[in-house]
Amino acid sequence: MTSIDEYARGFAEDPGYLDFASFGPLSRAVLEEQNALGEIHSRARYGAAAVFDEQDIRVREAVRALTGFATDRVVFQGNASTGLLHTFFGLTGQVLYSAREYPSIPVAAQRAVQAQHTLDVITMQPPQGVVTPETVRDNLTPATTAVAVSLVDYRTGYLADLEAIRDVIGDRMLIVDAIQGFGVVEAPYEVADVVVSGGQKWMRAGWGTGFLALSERAATDLVPLFSGVSGTIVPLGASYEEVPPPLQGAAAFQVTRPDPIAQARFSTALEAVAAVGVGAIRESIAEKVSRLIDLADEFAVEVVSSRDETERAGIVVLEPEAGKLTALTAELINHGITATVRDGAVRLSAHVSTDEATFEALRGALTSYGSNLSY
Repeated sequence: MTSIDEYARGFAEDPGYLDFASFGPLSRAVLEEQNALGEIHSRARYGAAAVFDEQDIRVREAVRALTGFATDRVVFQGNASTGLLHTFFGLTGQVLYSAREYPSIPVAAQRAVQAQHTLDVITMQPPQGVVTPETVRDNLTPATTAVAVSLVDYRTGYLADLEAIRDVIGDRMLIVDAIQGFGVVEAPYEVADVVVSGGQKWMRAGWGTGFLALSERAATDLVPLFSGVSGTIVPLGASYEEVPPPLQGAAAFQVTRPDPIAQARFSTALEAVAAVGVGAIRESIAEKVSRLIDLADEFAVEVVSSRDETERAGIVVLEPEAGKLTALTAELINHGITATVRDGAVRLSAHVSTDEATFEALRGALTSYGSNLSY
């Protein structure tokens, strides 16, 4: 096991970084793994290809360790959006999702509707953009066959109650975009039929990493429409003169051979999280999020994201007074704070490596912001 302090020391981002919900700077271990395999790639010594061939089972085993999905129900994806496209193009019936979801869900669903005409979509307008079990229940129809939801909402930081949502939707398929909580939330992934995530945010594995995990039902019922050569049955020594059928299970949902170095980066990040434990990571982040909230309260900047630890992950959303967003944004920039500004709000997101220098920089920004306000 790795201690949370040891894990935190594995990162090296500059002070002031509070934007992990956008992307997480690579860990030293991930960077070292990338460089090591890059060196092997560049030299192409005899037999070197074996290490690249090993990365597929390695990454699927690492995903299994954090999600509970069997390795034959997991397939590496270059990003969460690709996994969602595979999912929606493989669905029939009617899917329900929030109109305020991150575009990956609605875009994939709408593209499938436009191209196939075998899928219908309905959207819900949850209060404050928060998808609760009650909101889902009130928007279900007899025709609804699937429900898609983000584990953590990118706008509000709200942590969805997957178990309660499963209870209200019954045997309908549950599709979870886990990217804003994967690796920092102890989620009951076993209640979902489809789980997708990318590794560039909280996993800190860089772009080009992610996975698609399927329940037994999803692996059977979803149609692998975009099943390329890597997702097909190709016997040893085959001539490729005939188009082979798709593989069984999650392996069918891939187009071509993935980047083994990206798989290695993702595996390294996944293995590090497993070594320290998601629970320890969440506890550390919860303490840092509470400090962000306390600072906002101290300087009377309204916190519009949930204060309840059971309803949040690593995101804090601040909403300054009308007309004051530009002033707050300027002070954050002046004090070296990296954050996301969108829709009249500032989104801060902390990780285990968020240090005292970052909190002091944020305090300085809020101090200057408060002192410059005029009424």
